[in-house]
Amino acid sequence: MALPNSTLVLPEPPEALALAGAGLRAFGRMAAFWGLSVDEQRLILGGLPRTTYYGLLKGTVHSVTRDTLERLSLLMGIWANLEILVPDPAAAAAWMRRPNPDHRFGGAAPLGWILQGTLASLVDVRRYLEAWRSGA
Repeated sequence: MALPNSTLVLPEPPEALALAGAGLRAFGRMAAFWGLSVDEQRLILGGLPRTTYYGLLKGTVHSVTRDTLERLSLLMGIWANLEILVPDPAAAAAWMRRPNPDHRFGGAAPLGWILQGTLASLVDVRRYLEAWRSGA
């Protein structure tokens, strides 16, 4: 029985860990194309502690937060949209680092916006790419 105002922690289903592992491997490829440091990767993933980050990569962490899964999902959407809109990986990486021509993201480059480390910044970039892709 949980005490009032306490947090009940349930074990993560194996599927969540498998998704996180696959997402992290894909994110590792993205991070390499985008030239991200480990600290920048950890920040984008919600400020993961170093030990948790490396544990997820090695498969030794036995739970993953919903926040991390959401971030990985948003990153996969960003990557998928970029592959469609800017198929050349070098050009996509350059797009991520160039200030947005529509003056979105507070005048920052999409990657700079994402490096705020907030979930909202990931949502902003994904929505922008989805709107671009749909012609809106």
